[in-house]
Amino acid sequence: MPFVEPLSPDHDEDVHRLSDFFNETLGFCPRSVLTMQRRPRIARAFIELNMAVMENRGRVTSALKRLVAYVSSEAAGCRYCQAHAIRAAERYGAPDAQLEHVWEYRSHPAFNDAERAALDLALAASSIPNAVDADLRARVREHWDDGEIVEILGVIALFGYLNRWNDSMATSLEDGAEESGLQWLAAKGWERGKHL
Repeated sequence: MPFVEPLSPDHDEDVHRLSDFFNETLGFCPRSVLTMQRRPRIARAFIELNMAVMENRGRVTSALKRLVAYVSSEAAGCRYCQAHAIRAAERYGAPDAQLEHVWEYRSHPAFNDAERAALDLALAASSIPNAVDADLRARVREHWDDGEIVEILGVIALFGYLNRWNDSMATSLEDGAEESGLQWLAAKGWERGKHL
């Protein structure tokens, strides 16, 4: 049971209008946003930040951003965000081999060196204590320019917020997200956990 119950999707007109963004990404408005709208300004600011961070500006594809979000969420332990991120990666065209082998990204041929560097950054930046060091920064710079690094770290930071929000709230997982979690992650031990 969630710490705070979500409100209906049409509770706040501005939030409802902005939340259409999530229909493309996930096929539904996340219950996390429906809970945030108890303070509509927080919900609106979060949605605007999400749209800015997840905007596709070029080489950091929408699918890669969602895989970065997944690795970051796995490191943080948030089952809710893991399911959402893998669902969005699937919807944005991540290849099945990447979805199935995301935790073998360092050695699996479905991933290239640039993707490996981005996913290593996600894992290191989401660890406590933070494990981003000079060697990793140099390796990331081999593949990504300054703007792209800002995009990747933007995703990691956004999901740091979401991981804490959803794990602390025990946000109830939506059916579509659970289906994706079961399809792509259950073989590696994923389950709903507290997100009933």
